[in-house]
Amino acid sequence: MKGRIVTELSISTAAGVFDATVAGPPEGRPVLMLHGFPQTRLVWQRQIADSAAHGYRVVAPDQRGYSPGARPERPADYRMNVLVDDVVAITEELGWGSFDLVGHDWGGAVAWWTADAHPDRVRTLTVVSTPHPGALATTLRTDKDQRERSQYMIAWRETPATEERMLAGDAEALRAAYTGKVPQASAEAYVRHLSQPGALTAALNWYRAGRPDGAIGVIEVPTLYVWSTQDSAFGPAAARETGQWVNGPYRFETLQGVSHWVPEEAPETLSRLLLEHLRAHGESGTTANTPSVDSQKR
Repeated sequence: MKGRIVTELSISTAAGVFDATVAGPPEGRPVLMLHGFPQTRLVWQRQIADSAAHGYRVVAPDQRGYSPGARPERPADYRMNVLVDDVVAITEELGWGSFDLVGHDWGGAVAWWTADAHPDRVRTLTVVSTPHPGALATTLRTDKDQRERSQYMIAWRETPATEERMLAGDAEALRAAYTGKVPQASAEAYVRHLSQPGALTAALNWYRAGRPDGAIGVIEVPTLYVWSTQDSAFGPAAARETGQWVNGPYRFETLQGVSHWVPEEAPETLSRLLLEHLRAHGESGTTANTPSVDSQKR
């Protein structure tokens, strides 16, 4: 049972200090989980517990802008290549030569780009909701439905109008974003976190950073993509197109009647799919590896 205990971790990098949750035996196969907007590492609480219970060493950080110790002010400091560098820096600080990577929403986008840039380090990739960026770009050109779904990304680049609108009236608009699909306690925790001075602006800077530097390629690592039919941000065209951008072993799962908030709305199903994917592409959770240095950094 000791390996399943969930604890807190501070991960110091050249870019700043990232707050993180860690669980599972130090010798376990390492798994990194990346959250999206407007959430925090709390989104993964069920998947962290389930993966740790199966012997995996799981770390879920609050990403750049969400961790107070890694919250630069300029939108340019949230470019995709910088976010990918954060993943590399975090895993190097943890002593992980290779790792399984999981992402949802913006965390999914970072996961796609990381797997493309560092296929030698990413053992497997699991992305929830977010299509491959190349697939999304294609459907933004060819699919009216996806263009309409993505209009919010343009609107949210307004500053400070977006922050003021989301936080007005005791953050009424921000609370409404969770559409009743996220547990109330988690929604309130997200609102408290993003109501901290500068936190929501930092989170929205992900949308304001501009286009990624360069183009993303086809993914070669084993990939699980989980999409849900009631996702308001990403439609079926981009979801189907994603398979054209993966050359490695690929599994596409559709969750019927589930909204964008998959990790919290369908936690048991997502944990099952994730564990099946991890087992299908490597040894079980506990390995004979030397314990990671993250066990020394609490």
